[in-house]
Amino acid sequence: MAYSIGILGATGAVGQELIRLLHERNFPVADLRLLASARSAGKSITYEGRSWTIEEATEGSFKDLDICIFSAGGSQSEAFAKAAVASGCIVIDNSSAFRGDPEVPLVVPEINPEAVEAHKGIIANPNCSTAIALMGLYPLHQAFGLKRFIASTYRAVSGSGAGGIIELEQQTRAWAAGEALQKEVYPHQIAFNLIPHVDSFQEDGYTREEMKMLHEGRKILGLDELVVTCTCVRVPVFRAHSISISAEFERPVSVAEAREAIAGFEGAELVDDPEKARYPMPLDYSEVVPCGVGRIRRDQVLANGLAFWVTGDQIWKGAALNAVQIAELLHERGLVKG
Repeated sequence: MAYSIGILGATGAVGQELIRLLHERNFPVADLRLLASARSAGKSITYEGRSWTIEEATEGSFKDLDICIFSAGGSQSEAFAKAAVASGCIVIDNSSAFRGDPEVPLVVPEINPEAVEAHKGIIANPNCSTAIALMGLYPLHQAFGLKRFIASTYRAVSGSGAGGIIELEQQTRAWAAGEALQKEVYPHQIAFNLIPHVDSFQEDGYTREEMKMLHEGRKILGLDELVVTCTCVRVPVFRAHSISISAEFERPVSVAEAREAIAGFEGAELVDDPEKARYPMPLDYSEVVPCGVGRIRRDQVLANGLAFWVTGDQIWKGAALNAVQIAELLHERGLVKG
């Protein structure tokens, strides 16, 4: 069976990757409809010799669509999701609009695939850093029982969209030429710098992005008592996020067993040979399906603790790939009317 698929936000970085991944992974697409704002309507997008004309997104755009992947931001998701569901379309949403809704499943297919069975028309995709962190945490949770963790995220500029990539490139070129560096996307220079500020600050001093690691981790893992503290840092890397994690577990840990658990998990790839300088890095995990996990060692502060490092492509596993995997899951389980 093949399906009519829509992409809302087709002109963005994630939208472009959705088109690519749907084709590369041979998802059964009978018809593809690309939706965006009025200013992009009428333009065309071409992939491997085939072109599609972009349509303006309206409440009537979802008629006859089986699945629509939303990747246009929370306001657009809030504006159109209900209309899409009313049209009989399943929404896979990349924004944060519905992640906290108890009626909306928050799904990482390698972790909680059964959650899609309870959907009522909308399925949420997790935050990029949460999804990547869980590729390392979940197999260890299965082995030892996760209790709490501390995370520092090193987030690539692609997480800010095309503007972040352009700003890093332009600032790097300007620095090399001895010219003044201009900044628009970030509050500070990003080239050759680190900015410990992603999203808006809350009263407790944490940013909204940092709190997503706690709330979304609890929901995906089904651990209501999970304790998390997180610091998000923007780094001058073009693509792929990295995360340093120290985690405490219920049961005694073993580095050998931890490596075995990671190596046997579908969503992760073990890259852990420090003596040969082998560990996951953003350059190696851009446009790569699994996330890399390495630097696994006993944590010297936490009881039953492990410290490790995870790297993954946030445009893929943190957004487009995870959304396509959810669509594949719906297909495999016969949950799309077609």
